[in-house]
Amino acid sequence: MERVNRILKHRTYLEALRLIEEKEADRIFCRHNMRHFMDVARIAIILNLEENKAVAKEYIYAAALLHDCGRHIQYENGTPHEIASGEIAEGILADCGFDPGESEMILRAIRMHRNKEEAYTEPLSELIYRADKLSRECFYCASYELCDRKPEKKTDFLRY
Repeated sequence: MERVNRILKHRTYLEALRLIEEKEADRIFCRHNMRHFMDVARIAIILNLEENKAVAKEYIYAAALLHDCGRHIQYENGTPHEIASGEIAEGILADCGFDPGESEMILRAIRMHRNKEEAYTEPLSELIYRADKLSRECFYCASYELCDRKPEKKTDFLRY
């Protein structure tokens, strides 16, 4: 987990989190913050263990921490955040000691976390896709009725 802990202290990552927080200051819907990233990681870990997928914990945490790190760019210029997050994450992963093969697997999970058909082609990508959806607490959200998420994507009950 040493490399994952480097992500948490990486200057580019911290700046991305700050910019997301700034852009979402008045957001009434789900936020893209450390709580969300950790929820995604921990739910993915549970799924990984329950389903014996044998994906390394370090890869799960790296992908979960970085999967929305480009969200502020989407707010600024409309670039889909999975693309922006992948671009930001590439340099962070290299700086934190992930080799090119590991980085590419993590980057695919980040880039595919919004596309079910693509995500279900690889174990890490599938775990991040599913955990991202399961992490939302729609059943407890004050903005439930205003949210434009499709009803089938809202989590109306607790699973993890």
